[in-house]
Amino acid sequence: MKATRNAPGNINNPGDDKPGGGARDWLLAVALVLATVLAYHPVLRAGFIWDDDKYVTENPLLTAPDGLRRIWFSLESPSQYFPLTYTTFYFERLCWGVHPAGYHVLNLLLHAANALLAWRLLAWLRLPGAWLAAALFALHPVQVESVAWITERKNVLMGFFFLLSLLAWTRFIDEFTKRPWRFYGLALVLYALALSAKTTACTLPAALWLVLWLKKKPIGWRRWAQLAPFVALGIGMGLVTVLWERFHQGTQGAVFSISPLQRVLIASRALWFYAGKLLWPANLTFSYPRWSISASDPFAYGWLLAAAAMGWAIWRARRWAGRGVEVAAVYFAATLSPVLGFIMLWTFLYSFVADHYQYLACLGPLALAGAGFERGLGWVAKGTPLLKPMCCAVWLTILGALTCLQCRQYADAETLWSSTVARNPGSFLAQNNLGVILLNQGKTDEATRHLKMAVDIQPDFAEGQYDLGMALSQQGAVVQAIAHYRMALAIHSDFAEARNNLGIALVQQGEMLEGIAQLQKALEIKPNYSTARKNLGLALLRKGDLDGAMACLERTTALPPDPAQKWYHLGNGLLQERRFLEAIVCYRQALSISPRFADAWAYLGLACFQNGQTKESVESWQKALDINPLQPEVQNNMATVLATASDASLRDGPKAVALGEQANQATGGGNPRILSTLAAAYAEAGRYDEATATARKALILAEAQKDDKLARALQEEIQLYKAGHPMRKTK
Repeated sequence: MKATRNAPGNINNPGDDKPGGGARDWLLAVALVLATVLAYHPVLRAGFIWDDDKYVTENPLLTAPDGLRRIWFSLESPSQYFPLTYTTFYFERLCWGVHPAGYHVLNLLLHAANALLAWRLLAWLRLPGAWLAAALFALHPVQVESVAWITERKNVLMGFFFLLSLLAWTRFIDEFTKRPWRFYGLALVLYALALSAKTTACTLPAALWLVLWLKKKPIGWRRWAQLAPFVALGIGMGLVTVLWERFHQGTQGAVFSISPLQRVLIASRALWFYAGKLLWPANLTFSYPRWSISASDPFAYGWLLAAAAMGWAIWRARRWAGRGVEVAAVYFAATLSPVLGFIMLWTFLYSFVADHYQYLACLGPLALAGAGFERGLGWVAKGTPLLKPMCCAVWLTILGALTCLQCRQYADAETLWSSTVARNPGSFLAQNNLGVILLNQGKTDEATRHLKMAVDIQPDFAEGQYDLGMALSQQGAVVQAIAHYRMALAIHSDFAEARNNLGIALVQQGEMLEGIAQLQKALEIKPNYSTARKNLGLALLRKGDLDGAMACLERTTALPPDPAQKWYHLGNGLLQERRFLEAIVCYRQALSISPRFADAWAYLGLACFQNGQTKESVESWQKALDINPLQPEVQNNMATVLATASDASLRDGPKAVALGEQANQATGGGNPRILSTLAAAYAEAGRYDEATATARKALILAEAQKDDKLARALQEEIQLYKAGHPMRKTK
């Protein structure tokens, strides 16, 4: 009789969807994995987005010799305590560095494995349509955020161990299992691994209890004692996360001061939001609008009343629908409970909801949908056996196509934030991040527009004020930039980068004392902030405090990450102090480390020129242009020497003309000093009419810009060119 028992682990019923190792099950498993890979294939070419730098590309724990120890036993993790997740990143960093494809492949494989585990679990629970439910779990577009976002490794990794722990629990409670306590211990270990991947796994004890209840197992004091270690682990890790969020992430302040009643209202609305996205996955976006919930608004209670009514209806329906509907609903709500708003999370600063929050929770409603489809269509399609598989194929194809389209939004950071702005223009996070990307691309005007929108939407967003200050500074609006840096510091006084930029701007405006004070404060906040130390050294040089400046700049050279950059900046400081020989030594040191450092070659040429080493200056500028031809300032400097040098062996009129014309074209023909050089080049080449006409253009511009010194020099040069004489003004 044992061989034919209808118990978990065997396939005896013709309609049973339980995987048992037969050819059909293997084919279905392969089909599920292939469909998942096909739907998500765009992510294999995707890059890093948003905080992937904090987690992966710029995470010092992944490259430090003692990184693994610090990941598990320190408070240095850049986000919450996710040691297992960071451990996977640690070993991946060793394998493929900062190439994103490997990280995306592992996320996708974990998601496909989770779909197979979900199928196995639902089949053991003898739910109709288990394979369909697993396929819905795999292909539903709300899952894209968890798979396509490398940082959400914590979600798919947590899901993997969560589902394995549930499967081990099912073996433990199965009366036919030999030595069941092995599986109990395994379930506990797997649960600990799930918690170390992401703390939201703390809801597993509720799922374990629901399995007992669904299978109609007696739940006496022994069962409660068996559940107790799981509950204790979940509570312990939950407390760690709450404390970490509050005191390490800074989840405090007015924006997080939400009353208990408001939190209940937020949670009830969030439940309906997630259910709605499962039912109709339209307009999915990376950052949804942040709701404004008021306890005094009677309409805010509608979601809560609707949830209560739905709960009552599900309870009443249990008489004819069985326990499955109740279990699906309770699992959905319980698994979502840590992210519904009862506990404040840092990400609630931007939105109370996110697609990745319901990664595992959606399995409950999707299992219910699969079972309903299997039973309902199975009854309708009794006379047409192909109807059910055809409808199933159409449903999954539509979801897979939507998932594929959604994956394309994650191609790179610019695509992600552009699509988010298009779907949620009120997202200050998306507006700001898109603005920063455009700013880094040199699209200053477009970037400034997005950054202004970000601070208009959220004026107390310190990073937004800082980023807007940087954009305005690049546009030359230094006074406005200073105002925004001050606003950023009024919101976040320990914002070292804002103090650094404010210090630079104040020094540029001649407010030396306050500028130096701001740079010193930035170093107090971040003692190893090499950029601030370099800027402080240069500011002290301008002030005349040579000893203090050199102490800063020399110390800066010893700081990571790039010694060549440090020697270069030390050379710049010495050049400003007119210590040309020492500056030359520094630039040569930088170039011995990084021979293709174009800026170092350019400034070496300038230092040599000012030190009277004209031939060496031309050689250095030529090397700078060989590396990077698009340097109008270097082209202009070199053309000046080639056109006006007193040493005839250095002069080269045609080359001076070519360089001068390139520099003039690159700057739009509106720079009087470059036009002056071009005029001298024409004169050296014997083209005196062109020299005269060009010098006159330069004179008009110099007078318009009130550059009297240049204007007087140009008047003299025009007389020389009219008389058929070239310019000679260098040694």
